Amino acid sequence: MSGDDPYGLNLQMKPIRKAIIPAAGLGTRFLPATKSIPKEMLPIIDRPSILFNVEEAVRAGIEDIIIIAGRGKESIENFFDRSYELEDFLSKAGKTDLLERIKHVRNLANIISIRQKEALGLGHAVLTGRPVVGDEPFAVLLGDEIMIGKPGVTDTLSKSFAKTGLSSVAIMNVPKEDVVKYGIVAVEEDSDSDSFKILDVIEKPSVEKAPSTWALPGRYVFSASIFKELSRLSPGKNGEIQLTDAMVKLAKTEGLLGITFKDLRYDTGDKFGYVQANVELALSHPELGAKMRAYIKDLAGRL
Repeated sequence: MSGDDPYGLNLQMKPIRKAIIPAAGLGTRFLPATKSIPKEMLPIIDRPSILFNVEEAVRAGIEDIIIIAGRGKESIENFFDRSYELEDFLSKAGKTDLLERIKHVRNLANIISIRQKEALGLGHAVLTGRPVVGDEPFAVLLGDEIMIGKPGVTDTLSKSFAKTGLSSVAIMNVPKEDVVKYGIVAVEEDSDSDSFKILDVIEKPSVEKAPSTWALPGRYVFSASIFKELSRLSPGKNGEIQLTDAMVKLAKTEGLLGITFKDLRYDTGDKFGYVQANVELALSHPELGAKMRAYIKDLAGRL
């Protein structure tokens, strides 16, 4: 491992080259739209939400992206594949800018799709990627969460892992009443940096039982040991294998770090978060920004 080893692990660290994006959910909060369109393909302006995650992973140096998909998600695979007819049409029409954008998408990374045959929870979805990941460390990016920043949260977590040898996950402070929506971590509060030792993890606790207001917003870098912990778990809440239960085991054995971040974050699995992402990203869009600012000022004057 390059650099200092303050935890005495003496590990020969492998770079993070693989990422798992769970995308097998039914998207019930967006029905009826998601009856035929995967929620990961719902557009943020002119880009499907999953593309933001793939690009974030690529900026972190990731080469292989494993999409854990369910039945009816073939459009995700098609999106990252080559479309000969479309590319031929754009080429003949002289629409070179659009053609280059299409080529950029299909050349981003190696996209590997694995079918999750049963919806048994996030932990099971991550475990489904084991045959491709093997014994390497890897990242997990939840498709409902879009984070805007360069190089990005996944890059930050990858660097934390490279420095310490410890699995590292993103954490953020949320209002106390919102802890019921997230996995919540207990941390050593004596840290004077943006890195905290995680002591415990509770999945969607009640306000009374939450150990803190530090929440997990869906970015992780794990050692391959997480697979061993997941494979030992029995289904828990709602009959699902919870990733947070395996994280507790990892925290008590190898160790687990919580890393804060400053990137913009949108929960696009929530209707308000989805609209918020579209509005705010439209404000910085090169074609729409000026029009959106004028529209919002006009709209505010009419409310």
